[in-house]
Formats: sequence, structure tokens, C-alpha cells
Amino acid sequence: MPPIRSPEIKYTELFINNEWHPSVSGKTFPVFNPATGEQIADVQEADKADVDKAVKAAREAFKRNSTWRTMDASERGRLLFKLADLIKRDLVYIASLETLNNGKPYTEAAFDIECTISAIQYYAGYADKVHGKTIPADGPAFSFTRMEPKGVCGQIIPWNYPMVMLSWKIGPALATGNVVVLKPAEQTPLTALYCAALALEAGFPPGVFNVLPGYGPTAGAAIAAHMDVDKVAFTGSTEVGKLILQAAGVSNTKRVTLEMGGKSPLVIFDDANREFTAVYVMFFLEILQVVDFSFQR
Repeated sequence: MPPIRSPEIKYTELFINNEWHPSVSGKTFPVFNPATGEQIADVQEADKADVDKAVKAAREAFKRNSTWRTMDASERGRLLFKLADLIKRDLVYIASLETLNNGKPYTEAAFDIECTISAIQYYAGYADKVHGKTIPADGPAFSFTRMEPKGVCGQIIPWNYPMVMLSWKIGPALATGNVVVLKPAEQTPLTALYCAALALEAGFPPGVFNVLPGYGPTAGAAIAAHMDVDKVAFTGSTEVGKLILQAAGVSNTKRVTLEMGGKSPLVIFDDANREFTAVYVMFFLEILQVVDFSFQR
């Protein structure tokens, strides 16, 4: 289907505890169409106070006897499958919104949304396939391991693949029973906010999935340093990744997963298909500033 030329921007507030909220400070920040430089929205700007609210809601959702914690793993998978179905239903709109906010061509944006759907479906199917192990032990003992969710996961994603990055972060976290506080890039928050509305429609309990648009030095730093966040996953620059490691270390030594900029080499062997190689060399050179694993030497 053709793109929607002027997609309506439906959500610009913070999504906390299955509700839309203005920022505590009342601040907003502008969001632009990078293709034209036109301002397309004012979005509520999360800072430390808003992070506190979202983490509190997430912690409540993660309590031992909560709806989410007592939910069967297969039901978590069903909710993720439902989310994927809703994204598929609205693919044209979401891809059009991604193009408006991110600037990439519609065909690429639509492909990204298809990848998003596939990733969420993959993790949905994995929800009830997390296994423990039994371990031989001496004497009258029975030893076993059981995989359990970590807790409140702070997730910080970049601007280059907004929906794909969202799926890679929330998919495994939610499938395994964690709760999420997600900060999208300040340049591209609109599709993440729309996805939050779809999560609400899918039936995720309050507090399980929260979305806080804002800036790295404020909202991102507050997530990284928060004493009630159990894990942070970050995709972005090496410099910011180091700051997140430091914040995690001096707070509650939370676990951190980092995907940062690389300097990937390109090795071409003598028996390589030269025409095929030339095409993909030029392809990756063209997207050098967009894909962090693109070769640079």
C-alpha cells in the first residue's frame, strides 16, 4: 500500500502505568521532519521526576503477586503476539510516521516495521521455552537452576532504527517477565509512543511497559543511575555507553548491556564475487552513519 503523506501525530505525552501524562516539569521539546527541517510536534520532556514515576509504576507491576508476575509464560507470549498483530494492522501508518519523523524512505521504513513484527513474534514464541537445568549432587540433595526475570529494565534506544531497536529491547525483556522503562531517542519518539498505545490495546497490565521521551543527560542519566532499575540496555555512542557504565557502578551496580559504535573491517577474499561485493560495498558506504556495524576500514 502507498504511504500516508501526512500521518496524524496521535501521541506526544509520556506513557506511564498505561496512562498518558504531561511531564512533571511541564516542559516539552520540538520534534522535526529531518527531510524538510519542519517542526512537526511538541513532545512532553521527561526528566528525573518522570523517571521516578515510571520506575515506581514498573516496580509495582513487578511485585511478586502482581498480575504480571503471576501470569503464565504462554499468556505473556500471547500478549506479544497480539502486539505484533496490531503493529501489522497499522503497518502503513507506522511506516509513514517513521518516515515523517526519521527521514528514511517509506520503503525502508516499511521494511523496518516488518522486521519489528518478526522480532516481536520470535520473542513471543520464546516466552514459554525458557528452561532450567537439574544438576547431579552428592547425597540426598536435588540441585536445579531456574531462570527468573531480572526486574525493572531501563532501555535507551537510538534514532537510526527506532521501531527495530524497540523490538530488540522490549521483546526479550517482556517475554521473560521483566518490566520496561523505555527512552526513545529525542529525535524520533513518535513511533515508540504509538507502540505504547498498541501495547495498551493488546492488554499489557499497567506499569509493564512505560515510554519516556526525553534527553540523554536528563532522562537517560536518571534511568542509568536509578537505584530501583535492575538492568540497563543501551544502543548508541561509545562515549555515552561509558557514562552509563559509570552511573550503573556508582548506583546499585545494575547489569548493563551495551551496543556501541564500532570500527568494523571489510575483508574481501580472492574468490569473492566482485560484482556482488561492489554493490554491497557501496550500499554500506552509503549508510555508514546509520549502521554501527558498517565497515570503516
